[in-house]
Amino acid sequence: MTRRESDRVTTLHGAGGEPAGKLLAERILPRFKLRSAGPIGLDALDDGAVLELPPGQVVVSTDNHVVKPIFFPGGDIGRLAACGTINDLAVMGARPVAMTMGLILEEGFPLADLDRVLTSAAEVLAEVGVALVAGDTKVMGKGELDGIAINTTGIGVAARAISDAGLRVGDAILITGTIGDHGMALLAAREGFALQTQLESDVAPLWPLVAQALQVGGITAMKDPTRGGLAAALNEMARKARVGIEVREADIPLRPEVQAVSELLGIHPLEVACEGRAVIGAAPDRADAVLAALRGHHLGQDARIIGHAIPDYPGRVILDTGIGGRRFLEMPIGDPVPRIC
Repeated sequence: MTRRESDRVTTLHGAGGEPAGKLLAERILPRFKLRSAGPIGLDALDDGAVLELPPGQVVVSTDNHVVKPIFFPGGDIGRLAACGTINDLAVMGARPVAMTMGLILEEGFPLADLDRVLTSAAEVLAEVGVALVAGDTKVMGKGELDGIAINTTGIGVAARAISDAGLRVGDAILITGTIGDHGMALLAAREGFALQTQLESDVAPLWPLVAQALQVGGITAMKDPTRGGLAAALNEMARKARVGIEVREADIPLRPEVQAVSELLGIHPLEVACEGRAVIGAAPDRADAVLAALRGHHLGQDARIIGHAIPDYPGRVILDTGIGGRRFLEMPIGDPVPRIC
C-alpha cells in the first residue's frame, strides 16, 4: 500500500477484518471518553449495548446527517450529527444519556478528515456527558457516496417528556437565539460568498440551556427549528395543538449578515434551518422567568419572546410585520437549502 493509499479509507476498512479493527481501535474508540452507560458498552465490541437508565420516561431519536460541505464555518458533520441527536432529545425534555453512531464512508475519503469529524463529535458528547455505546462502519465504492454520511440514535430520560403539541391559548412563544445562521452559513460557504463579517453556523448542543429553562417550570411545548426553519416549526406546533400562533417579525432575532444573504438569494430566513436553537412555548405566568433562565446561559443570550398562542386561526401562523400588516406565515413547500443537516 502506498503512502497516499494509507492516508485514505479503503474498502478493507468496512470489511470487518484487521484494517477495520485497526480503524476502530486506533481512530474511533480512543476519541470517545464515555463508552458505556451500563454493563455492556462500546469496548465490549458485542452485538449491542446494555444500558442502565435512571428512572423516568425513555426518549429515543434517530437521524441521518448529510451536509455539503462537510466542514463549514462554525462546525462540521461530526459536530452536527452529535448536536442534532442531543437537541432532538433536549427539546422533548430528556437528558441525553447515550448515543450510537453509524458511519458510511466513500472509498478514498481522507483519514485525516475522518479524524477531524470524529474528534468534533467526541467533544460534543464529552461536553454534555453522553456515552457513545454502539456503532458501525461501512465503506461504499468510489463515486457511490459523496464522502461521508452519519446515522445517529440517541437515548435520553425525561421526568415528563414534552411534545411539540402542547401549546395552549395564551402561551408565550420564545426563541432561544438568532434565526437562520446555520443554513445561511452553509450556503455562503458552498457558494464562496465573501462577506465583510464572518457568518457561522449556530450548531451547538442544547441540553444545558434547555435544562436551565426546565428548572423554571411552565414549559408546555418545545421544538428545534431544523429543516424548514422557524416557519416550519411554528406551523407544526400550531397544527398539532390546534391553536393559532401570532409572532411579531420585529422581535425575531436575526443577524444582519443573515438578512443580507437572504435578500441576495431571495430566500426567506425564517425558512432556513437552525442547529442550535429551540422554539419554546411557556405558560403566561412563567414566560418571563423562562426567558431570564435562557438569557442566563451563553447559548440563550439572544433569546426573545416573539409571540403568543391565540384562539383565532387554529393551525395557522400569523406574522405581524410591525407596519400595520398581518399575513400568514406558511409552511415551506420544500427545502430552500438542501443538504445542510
